[in-house]
Amino acid sequence: MSTNRLNSIIRAFESGKAAHAAFAKLDKQTAIEMSDSPYDGLVFEMEHNPYDVAALGDALQYMLSRKQIAESASVAPKVTPIARIPANGVEMNQSFAKQVLDRGAYGVIWPHVATVEQAYNAVASCRYARPKNAPLYEPKGVRGDGPANAARYWGLSMADYYKKADVWPLVPEGEILVGLMCESTQAIENLDDILANVPGIGFILIGEGDLSQELGFPRQYEHPEVIDAMRQIVETCKKHNVIVGHPHVTAKNHRRLSEEGYRFLMSAPQRTYGVVGLARDMAGY
Repeated sequence: MSTNRLNSIIRAFESGKAAHAAFAKLDKQTAIEMSDSPYDGLVFEMEHNPYDVAALGDALQYMLSRKQIAESASVAPKVTPIARIPANGVEMNQSFAKQVLDRGAYGVIWPHVATVEQAYNAVASCRYARPKNAPLYEPKGVRGDGPANAARYWGLSMADYYKKADVWPLVPEGEILVGLMCESTQAIENLDDILANVPGIGFILIGEGDLSQELGFPRQYEHPEVIDAMRQIVETCKKHNVIVGHPHVTAKNHRRLSEEGYRFLMSAPQRTYGVVGLARDMAGY
């Protein structure tokens, strides 16, 4: 475990506990309101909302609290900002990840990742090329070189940013999280191969909305077929010791989800702080 951990989500994972997060709109007021919330992380939603990296840069700045910086002696935001990008895995996109990371985001969530090739591209897009004389380096980094803004936001020199801007847990000192969304039957069928062959995946996040749509039971999250599909995902993640997340944590289901092994727990923002409190109390925070 890093003694100077910047990413609060990773800090929670390294402690063996669950990390709590929420999807949020990409605006300044939301960033201000969430910057001192009980969450470990905040996921700026850019898949179903407009993709605006300038607005993301502004929101990241408003996540910073001078009071928190003074009290913690760390310039990292208390609530770690990451972003869900618009491109599905099959699009093999790299530019969206590069742009949100270059703004200073601490991680990227990729929607609809369903094959080994797509997963490899996702992780590779969040890594720089291998330094000279570095050991075996897979997935090979393809992130373009433009670290100035992100290094400034993280409060690091560019040299130190290069060292920390790598994917956890593949690189133990890395501060970047790669989250892959598993939200189709194809993804479930390929998940075992994905986790066996692509290192550097920080967590798998179940997309139960799209998954339930494909199964023919839209938004019927308690339907037996939907529950069984999600159970398969959880079991595969446990087999490979990869963290699995749930996007719809409520006061009614948080205990069951924790018992089933979910460790990236997402609830609706702002109005459901109580859900975070319940789950944290149960987990012994």
